[in-house]
Amino acid sequence: MTDPNKYALRMLFLLAIVALLIALLFEPLKNAFEGNVVLNSVIISTFVLGTIFSFRQTARLSKEAKWLKFVKRKDSLMPANVVLKIKPTLLAPVAAVLSDDRNENPSLSANSLGTILEGVSSRLDESREILRYMIGLLVFLGLLGTFWGLLQTISSVSGVINTIDFNIGNIANEGNTLFMEIQKGLSAPLDGMSTAFSSSLFGLAGSLILGFLDLQVGQASNRFFNELEDWLSQMAI
Repeated sequence: MTDPNKYALRMLFLLAIVALLIALLFEPLKNAFEGNVVLNSVIISTFVLGTIFSFRQTARLSKEAKWLKFVKRKDSLMPANVVLKIKPTLLAPVAAVLSDDRNENPSLSANSLGTILEGVSSRLDESREILRYMIGLLVFLGLLGTFWGLLQTISSVSGVINTIDFNIGNIANEGNTLFMEIQKGLSAPLDGMSTAFSSSLFGLAGSLILGFLDLQVGQASNRFFNELEDWLSQMAI
């Protein structure tokens, strides 16, 4: 039985690379983060929660794999009093079959095998729904910040244009003052662009990293399911 923890090592390796890049680019990332502290904090918090959940899924698979290894070493259906002490979650349909107290090793029918595998497959898919939602949420938050920043930029530019006095006499006499007013007014559009690009940066980067973590969780789940299917197929008629 393949240990799902090896996929967790790949995830840790990626996070180590990301941490190294953050350390090297700390000052630019800090300035980008300050473009919109509230929204970027939400994006980073979502990314951290998604990372924790991905490792939780891998640990959960590892626990189920250990239970399955214990059962396979028995090479028979387990008595009910033994199974009750070890309660798997993802493999609950398998545990229900193995809890039958029988004198000899029976075989599973093809229909029973299909039902069991379908139940385990649906549980594995359901356990990854939250992680997939967080990936989409990071993309959404990045785009939300982009449009929010663009709206701020457009409204600020409009406000700057409306405050400019295009009287030629005033421009000739007070050109320096007018230039200072324009320079001051353009600070708000630049802040809006900072919000747009910083949120897109954190949102898309976070979704990219979480996507890789979800890929590793998916590979661990598929390997786990395939080995379970191979083992149960040996017991089927």
